[in-house]
Amino acid sequence: MDLIGYRDATLKLFTGTANRPLAEAIAAHLGIRVGEAEAGRFSNGEIQVIIRENVRGTDAFVVQPLCAQVNESLMELLVMIDALRRASARRITAVVPYFAYARQDRKARGREPISAKLVANLVTTAGAGRVLTMDLHAPQIQGFFDIPLDHLTGTFILGEYFAGKHLENPMVFSPDAGGVARARVLAEWLGVPLGFIDKRRPEPGVAEVMNIIGKVQGRRVIMMDDMIDTAGTVTRGAEALLAAGAVEVYACCSHAVLSGPGVARLLASSVREVVVTDTIPLSQAATQSGRFTVLSVAPLLGEAIIRIHEDLSVSRLFEGPAV
Repeated sequence: MDLIGYRDATLKLFTGTANRPLAEAIAAHLGIRVGEAEAGRFSNGEIQVIIRENVRGTDAFVVQPLCAQVNESLMELLVMIDALRRASARRITAVVPYFAYARQDRKARGREPISAKLVANLVTTAGAGRVLTMDLHAPQIQGFFDIPLDHLTGTFILGEYFAGKHLENPMVFSPDAGGVARARVLAEWLGVPLGFIDKRRPEPGVAEVMNIIGKVQGRRVIMMDDMIDTAGTVTRGAEALLAAGAVEVYACCSHAVLSGPGVARLLASSVREVVVTDTIPLSQAATQSGRFTVLSVAPLLGEAIIRIHEDLSVSRLFEGPAV
């Protein structure tokens, strides 16, 4: 479906401040403009949202990944949804390319919250009638929502990029056992072998490589994860793979969280290239380094938005690249 120049007065696209460039790219792909809305602050830091155009009876989409200052982004999303609901929007879809709190999806020990479920409840209570997201950290989080949720993946966008590089003797690796299912999709799509790293976490944010499962001698390895946060897993994994005989290591993910020492670690590492999508905006240091390649998910999200708006099937987007 060619969406360039798509226009429908009943479709409105709004955004908070978390990733306005992505919202503008989606709007440009659709041939519409980003809706007029302000997300400001009162003097005590409370979030104020003002919708500056008529939205009565419209199908409103709010683009807001939960990144940067995560709690600020979340509250902006909730307040904007509430403002649209009270302005009589017919339906509100929360477009959350990166869903934070997804790592807290179960009780790993006593007296822990399940924060992913809490955030799902907040989005629903605020007034969203649907959620559109990408590459959840744990697929079962889809079941935390009591409203329809469309779960897209950036795997095929990453796959198309690496297919175009024509790497010699490539192999896909998951940095841990939990990500094998995700990495398998990329490996099968590229038609290359799959391996994974057996690691343990002695404490949150700390990863130790235990074993490498797969023959990497002479391979060019694509290490894939849903997100790269502090980059400890990726950098230690790359060192272990090279020590085991890999020729070079590429890293890729959908969500470049890159908190704390993440960027510095990657720049100082032996990773040849870091390929990410634009669900989260990169810092200036990462952008200027030349080590990062950013692929846009705007066409994929644009396709999904049109299909949701026109009550068409979104399932085809789960199966391959959106063109």
